[in-house]
Amino acid sequence: MQFLPEFKIGILNGWIFAACYLLLSYSLMLINKEASKKLGNPPDMKLTKKEKVIGNIGNIIIYIIFLYSIFLPLKLGTAWFYTGLLIFLLGLSILTITMISFLTTALDLPVTKGIYSYSRHPGYISMFLVLIGIGIATASWAILLVTIISIILANPSASSEERYCIEKYGDIYKEYLSKTPRWVGIPKS
Repeated sequence: MQFLPEFKIGILNGWIFAACYLLLSYSLMLINKEASKKLGNPPDMKLTKKEKVIGNIGNIIIYIIFLYSIFLPLKLGTAWFYTGLLIFLLGLSILTITMISFLTTALDLPVTKGIYSYSRHPGYISMFLVLIGIGIATASWAILLVTIISIILANPSASSEERYCIEKYGDIYKEYLSKTPRWVGIPKS
């Protein structure tokens, strides 16, 4: 594994993984425009200047990884590729389950069922697994390192989303917060 592997544009590069993730994640907006309003930062969400800056930096990092993956050949036939592929597919599976939870929850209620009963932010988790999968499948330390930075930057965004949901949904969401961990783990009692 190299920190900066050789750049080579090709059909069998990491962009395939990035494209699959982006197509799946944005397909919700095409399937159900009303449910997609729950995604992203709603216009009435109050973010501090620091949260806006950190959120923008995190988004830029993710898109840089996706662009960088265009130039990184997949390490086909190696343990790197198969390990990265499994992690990537796990990330896509979590994303799919997350989207189903969104689509099957009433718009006036917070999403708390399904995979959301194990983590308050499975969308972030799916994205991190996808990025880690791309990094491993292309054997790129740079992608893995930058993914760690994006994971750290996700905490302020998660906090602001939770603050917004408390304002919007009140006691229902507060009860959910007390039962469900932010990231992954056994639900709180």
